[in-house]
Amino acid sequence: MELLISLGKAFLVGGAFCAVGQIFIDKTKLTPARILVGYVVLGVLLSALGLYQPIVDFAGAGATVPLTGFGHLLATGVKEAVAQKGILGALTGGLTASAAGITAAMVFGLLVALLFKPGDKS
Repeated sequence: MELLISLGKAFLVGGAFCAVGQIFIDKTKLTPARILVGYVVLGVLLSALGLYQPIVDFAGAGATVPLTGFGHLLATGVKEAVAQKGILGALTGGLTASAAGITAAMVFGLLVALLFKPGDKS
């Protein structure tokens, strides 16, 4: 039963992030790329204010998988690196914290490109 509750929380929070993004796409002239960047920046800002960690604690993957979670990861990595290495950590912390996710995205993107041979739509 506890697993179903956790899944439900993740679904509701992650779904809310997606629904808000879709509303922005449908109702504004913002491009999807700008909306995605806005989500990353929002994650960083909410983390800096200490407001995003409670959402992560509540929703788990529903808060860490969307792009706001990536912003949270960057902010958390910078904060930890600055505590350990001083000001140099501000330059290295975000990349160090997100290296595994970025690498996975690149490797899986390459594998899919090799398997399916993408081409131009024209």
